[in-house]
Amino acid sequence: MASFPALPARSFCLIRHGETTANRDEIIAGRLDVALTDLGRQQASLLKEISFPEPITLFCSPMDRAIKTASLAFPDTTAQVVPDLRERDWGVFEGRPLSELPPRDSTPPQGEGWRDMILRVHAAITWCCTQSQGALPVLVCHSGVIRATRLLSQQTSVGTRPANATPILFEHHSGKHIEQWLDHSGANTALLR
Repeated sequence: MASFPALPARSFCLIRHGETTANRDEIIAGRLDVALTDLGRQQASLLKEISFPEPITLFCSPMDRAIKTASLAFPDTTAQVVPDLRERDWGVFEGRPLSELPPRDSTPPQGEGWRDMILRVHAAITWCCTQSQGALPVLVCHSGVIRATRLLSQQTSVGTRPANATPILFEHHSGKHIEQWLDHSGANTALLR
């Protein structure tokens, strides 16, 4: 496993945006600004029912799908847009069928390298954690950001594609980050240890 810088020694929560037209149609859309589907808007709205274990500070990717998800999920909270929370740029593969996605550890022509993205995500999470002033940082972002975070949290793989509009708490405990789902009751369900 490659060596990456340590994440901040605190808990934070990542939420992948609601379903998009590209998700539904199985199209590669990293830098493409695709819209939420009706289902995606419903998924985002259901996030209003989540009970977070502590007060939150809200951040989101600059992509429209993340901004819309944040506004539907947290209608009374303004999200701070963080450019480095954007999805990976897949270069010439943007807009192609998902079945043509190149290997994650390659650098797609005219796109962003995987290690470069991981380091960008590290910087974004670190910045959000410093700005949250004691509240739980909640970051509305993308599948690729969550997969990069899994490696940053010393998991051995990027795992499966995270579900749309599902809060994933990276709980800091005993010097490690443990990935957990946060359900509607505010309880945690361990995913990976």
